[in-house]
Amino acid sequence: MTLYVLRHAIAEAHRPGQADSARQLTGRGRAKARRVLSHACRVGVRPATILTSPYARAVQTAEIAIRELATAGRPIQTHGLVPFVSAFDLWSELRDHLRSGDTMAVGHNPQLSSLVTLLIGARADALWLKKSGLVALDVGAAGVQPRAELSWLLTPRSVGK
Repeated sequence: MTLYVLRHAIAEAHRPGQADSARQLTGRGRAKARRVLSHACRVGVRPATILTSPYARAVQTAEIAIRELATAGRPIQTHGLVPFVSAFDLWSELRDHLRSGDTMAVGHNPQLSSLVTLLIGARADALWLKKSGLVALDVGAAGVQPRAELSWLLTPRSVGK
């Protein structure tokens, strides 16, 4: 089984009086996400399920993933992907979805970087996922103990223009 971890694309700056959860993607952010996800499609990424934080910027990134990866259905919003939910709690939720096939989680840092480092057994500061960054993790069996192997990592810069 593969777990794809996708950090949301570049969003507009926070404005006074605006809820952080309402921040929208910028045009530049959308373009970078499309570039990464188009490349991912060419290498065969086809998650059975796409989970997303309910924050607007993550939902919009998940919708780009659905279009670029030609995945059926809609992203599933989950509070497990809200910023600052622990990586252990998120892993507990992801395990259930992974049993049904390859899964993509779209959300925020520091949570997603913490999840990746937890799963690969690395130091907490070993990886910082860039915006629109996409990681593929080979989970094997989705057991209680968080474990995975890093298959690959894409960033907007690594896939070119």
